Amino acid sequence: MKSKIVIAFAILALYSCQNKDKTESKSIIKTIAEDTLSKTVAGTADVSKASPKNDKAVELIRKQLNILLKKELPAMTKDNRFFYYDAFDLNNDKKNEYFVGFSNPYFCGSGGCSGYILNNDGSVINSFTVTDFPIVVTTSSTEKFYDLIFETGGKFHQLKMKNGKYPSNPSVQEKVKGDVPKESTKVLDIQGKKLEKYSF
Repeated sequence: MKSKIVIAFAILALYSCQNKDKTESKSIIKTIAEDTLSKTVAGTADVSKASPKNDKAVELIRKQLNILLKKELPAMTKDNRFFYYDAFDLNNDKKNEYFVGFSNPYFCGSGGCSGYILNNDGSVINSFTVTDFPIVVTTSSTEKFYDLIFETGGKFHQLKMKNGKYPSNPSVQEKVKGDVPKESTKVLDIQGKKLEKYSF
């Protein structure tokens, strides 16, 4: 009889410990979830592990670069065959255009680097040369596309859409007087935003 009582107490003790563990586990999960939610709302959450950019866009850009640079590919080393990109809706059509930039010696010189602006379908809006990143998208527009500000040679130049294209050499465009407008958006901020590098 004594052994039955001892076994009953042991089972009861084990059962109560299991319930306590489940309660503590639920409490810990709840605390973590609340902490993450509060940090996300406050803007202090660590998003460095955020999912990579749109794979569809990367493939589209990669395919287009292989076409655009077909003649140059044999001269490039593996280290030269990478790009960065940023997406921005330049004409408010609810479809992002793609800014594609490079940061290696093949595409960059003393005046800056080269790159492209592509439509959402991969077609070329523009190629550009001699620019430093980031590129600034302003709130003013010309021909339904936002005006852009490119830095080249330490000076800022404004580029406006004309006949469906932006000028390809920013250094010969009108210089920006004063500061870059605060309400502008930076794109292709290769150093500042730690953009991912993709091969092509």
